[in-house]
Amino acid sequence: MSPHDSPFLRACRRLPVDRTPVWFMRQAGRALPEYRRVRADVPMLDACARPDMIVEITLQPVRRYGVDAAILFSDIVVPLRAVGVDLDIKPGVGPVIAQPVRRAEGVQALRDLEPDDIGFVTEAVGELVERLDGTPLIGFAGGPFTLASYLVEGGPSKNHEHTKALMYGRPELWAELMRKLSAISTAFLKAQIAAGASAVQLFDSWAGALSAQDYRTHVLPHSRAVFDELGGLGVPRIHFGVGTGELLGLMGQAGADVVGVDWRVPLDEAARRVDPGKALQGNLDPAVLFAPWPVVAERTRAVLAAARSAEGHVFNLGHGVLPSTDPDVLTRLVSFVHEESAC
Repeated sequence: MSPHDSPFLRACRRLPVDRTPVWFMRQAGRALPEYRRVRADVPMLDACARPDMIVEITLQPVRRYGVDAAILFSDIVVPLRAVGVDLDIKPGVGPVIAQPVRRAEGVQALRDLEPDDIGFVTEAVGELVERLDGTPLIGFAGGPFTLASYLVEGGPSKNHEHTKALMYGRPELWAELMRKLSAISTAFLKAQIAAGASAVQLFDSWAGALSAQDYRTHVLPHSRAVFDELGGLGVPRIHFGVGTGELLGLMGQAGADVVGVDWRVPLDEAARRVDPGKALQGNLDPAVLFAPWPVVAERTRAVLAAARSAEGHVFNLGHGVLPSTDPDVLTRLVSFVHEESAC
C-alpha cells in the first residue's frame, strides 16, 4: 500500500476510511523495553544525531503496536543545537540552555538552519521511508513559542515569566526572535518532507500558557508563517499544544490541516471550536491507560463517539505516552480502536 492511500493520511485529508487510524505521541520512548536497551548509556541528543539509532527507535513502536503511522525519533531542540545553541537534555529535567536568550545580541546570534546542519536527520528519514513499506512517516518540529520559551527561560518553566516579560516588554525583539525560530522550524520540516516524510506535526507544547489575545497577537502570525511555507508541499500539517482548549480555534486558523486536541476538551466540543475544513487528532487521557482495561475500553469508545462530530479523526492520546505505561496496553488499544471503528 502506498502511504498516500493509508488510513492515516486519508483521515488527515478528511477522506473516508475503513477504520480510525491510530498513532501515539512519544510512541517511541521509555515505555518500550527495547527503547531502553538501545538508549542505555547514550545521551538523548547523541541518539538523535545517529541515523542508525533514529531508524531503529522510530521503527520499534510500529513493530510492537501496529500503529498506522511512525513518527521520527528526534527532539524539538535538535535544530537549535544544529545552529549552534549550547544546550543539553538533562534526564528528569528536559532541555537546558547554557546561556538564555534575553537580549538583542542573543537573538541576532541565531542563524538560519541549513540542510547540511541536519544531514543525520535526512539520512534517517530516507532509510525509514524505505523500511516502513507504506506506513506513513510523520516529521515534526517545535512551535515558535515553545522554542522561544526554552531559549528565554533557559529550560522548562511553569510560569514562563522571563518569556512573557520579553514578549510584553520588548515586543519588537520578541517578534524578531519568533521570526528566526519560525524560519528554523520551517527549514527543519522542509528537510524532513524533502527526504520523504508523509506528514508533519508542529508541537507548540507550551502555547497553553497564553491567553487567547496574547496568542493571537504574539504567536499566531509566526505559526501561520510556518504552515504557509509548507502549504504547497502536498503533505498534511498537524498542530498540537497542551492546555490549549481556549486556543483551539486560533490554532486552527494558523493553517494546519489537523488540529490536535489534548484530553481536557471532548472532541465534539473541539469540533465546534475549530473552523470547518479541519480534521481532529486525539484525545484519550494518557493516565487512563493505568486504569483497568474495562475503563480504558469505555473511555476509548467515548473518544470515538465524540469524534463523529469531526470531519476527520486520527486517534491519539491527549499528550505523550507516559514513561511507565504498559506497552501491552498500547498494543491492545490499537487493535481495539481498529475493531471498534471498522466500517
